[in-house]
Amino acid sequence: MSGLGAAAEPPGWRLGSGSSEVFLPEETRGAAPVDFLQELPSYQSALRRRAAGGGTQERRAAPQGSAGLRGAEARGPEQEGGERAARPAREYPLSIAEKRRLRDCQQADIKYLSGWKQWKRTSSKSLKKVLNEVKELSSYLELWRHDIHSIEGKFGTGIQSYFSFLRFLVLLNFIIFILMFSFVTLPSIISKYGIFNSSFAKIPLENIAPHCTVYKPNDNKGLVYFYTYLKDLLSGTGFLEVTSLFYGYYTIDAAWLSVLRYNLPLAYLLATFAYLALSLLWIIKRSVEGFKQNLVHAEDQFQSYCNKVFAGWDFCITDPHAARLKHRSLQYELQTDLEEERLKRKIADRTMKEKLRIYSLRIFINIIVLAVLSGCFYSIYRATVFSQENSNGISDTNFQANLLVQYLPSIVITLANFIAPQIFSFLIGFEDYSPAFEIRLTLMRCVFVRLANIGVLLFSLWSQISYCATDKCKACGYNYELYPCWESEVGQEMYKLMIFDFIIILAVTLFLDFPRMLLVTHCSCKPVQWCGLQEFGISDNVLEIIYGQTICWIGTFFSPLLPAIATIKYFIIFYIKKISLIHTRKPAARPVRASSSNFFFLVVLLIGLLLAFIPLGISIAHIPSSKACGPFRSFNTSWAVVPATILGFPTGLQRVLHGIASEAFAVPFFMVICLVMFYFIALAGAHKRVVEQLREQLAMESRDKLFLIRKITEAQRHP
Repeated sequence: MSGLGAAAEPPGWRLGSGSSEVFLPEETRGAAPVDFLQELPSYQSALRRRAAGGGTQERRAAPQGSAGLRGAEARGPEQEGGERAARPAREYPLSIAEKRRLRDCQQADIKYLSGWKQWKRTSSKSLKKVLNEVKELSSYLELWRHDIHSIEGKFGTGIQSYFSFLRFLVLLNFIIFILMFSFVTLPSIISKYGIFNSSFAKIPLENIAPHCTVYKPNDNKGLVYFYTYLKDLLSGTGFLEVTSLFYGYYTIDAAWLSVLRYNLPLAYLLATFAYLALSLLWIIKRSVEGFKQNLVHAEDQFQSYCNKVFAGWDFCITDPHAARLKHRSLQYELQTDLEEERLKRKIADRTMKEKLRIYSLRIFINIIVLAVLSGCFYSIYRATVFSQENSNGISDTNFQANLLVQYLPSIVITLANFIAPQIFSFLIGFEDYSPAFEIRLTLMRCVFVRLANIGVLLFSLWSQISYCATDKCKACGYNYELYPCWESEVGQEMYKLMIFDFIIILAVTLFLDFPRMLLVTHCSCKPVQWCGLQEFGISDNVLEIIYGQTICWIGTFFSPLLPAIATIKYFIIFYIKKISLIHTRKPAARPVRASSSNFFFLVVLLIGLLLAFIPLGISIAHIPSSKACGPFRSFNTSWAVVPATILGFPTGLQRVLHGIASEAFAVPFFMVICLVMFYFIALAGAHKRVVEQLREQLAMESRDKLFLIRKITEAQRHP
């Protein structure tokens, strides 16, 4: 407690550091100094809890305040390795005078220490000081630090969370690019050009039909038209197809760097696993931090009202327009809470007939949603099949038709991503959900349609790649006539999706938002003013970049330099969105809380990453690798390089690895993992109970303060 409540704390009321009970009163030893202190609501509640528990279990904690300071002074120098030596005085929750006394006590104890302990303490302080200075210096080198702080000051933490999330994706893609370039692209370039006395080797193909190894990419040699280069640049064909951007470039089996043999196929596969694992761990780490904040913000309805009224203001806001927007936001949140309470009462009062009606309506609307999704998926499938079958049948001189056929799947996917959310937003109004649940359900449907569209595209490609109607095709294991190097074809589709997504974002800003801003600014017509500026929807913008990031994760295996394009793309998008926010759009009338939005962004990003695992796993382990290009042309599948590498290990190591992969190791390992999981679940339940008791303690403190204020008022009236 603080203030009067802290002064009136009954004896024995301390927080147990290792117990599940937060408060239990001790038996009083003698008469209480003030009898009415035992009438405090929190004291009475603790007594009832002790009586319900069937006995008294004393909990004693470390002394606090001046009592804790006296206890610290009483400890001898032999206990110097404890907490006091580890923490400086400024980190203690004490007054200035008490901190000075503690600091003097710490300095006086130094003379009782041995030379080793004195050096250890001095080194620890110096190292901590250096780390703090490095951390402070690194904050000044942070990307877009000033820009994000400026956005936070003008528009609040909700919009700032979007730009921080965009910065995170830029850094993630840059690290993935460094990983792929260092372990895949750079060794290939060095060995092919003989840099540092290096060379490369190709293993002759055995038991493979000669027609499966034919791959003649069109690299546009000789005199070509300018628009052919433009088409190749937009579609990834022609001269780009034979560069290190795509899978087909990496056709060597080993690179000799001086006397060191570099296994490129194994490095290619391990680098793929590494960037997926890196993305997973980094997202989980950031998600856990957001989950902790969400856990703290989980509150009952009464606390929600109090927090909005007394602690809902965003003190980062300095712009007057943003301040008015925040006022409207708080008003909207209170109205939403009241509307949810009204809906809860309405749901509780529903009759059986009304329940049947609303459930039947929801089932019917979900059938419509499934029909819309099926229509989107079928359109993408047909567009992909048509594009793959006719992309080579159109003359290169017909630039517009050729480019349209090349980009037909991307155009259909973009239209589906635009039309389907509009239909979902319209239908959700008839399902009679609460406002908060309406937003979450609509967002999840939009996430599903965006990410599932990529899956349907890949499924369409795989159906074409795996289709074999002749014996010659079956000998290769894939459609070698249409896809002699199918990995590069998939990489080109991912490349086109990423380029087209960037073009759409740029075009919307230039040709829709900017003219609309000019009309609203210079035209006083009522219809134009009624429409106003387009809102800067945080959720919609986040779904855009998560969609692009999922494309990058899937496409990096087929196009190792795609993360570099994604890094440049997101770098430019940051400034496009910043200009759009400041000049051509307005903040949304329904802003989201920064903590909850960060957690939601990362959860959706994690869903996109998990979705990327599925097509990559199928491509690596199931579909036969191309025999005419790529580092895995000597293997049946990309995964086959792992067993082949293990066969080259010593016999003892092979036995160990085979034992780890066997059922005899997998079953005990699974049981241990289950036990560890159950332990953490139990630990989380215990922590949850402690959090609930701490919340109850906070509520009791407010009641204690009211009780003491009432007693003091009565004492002043009747001296």
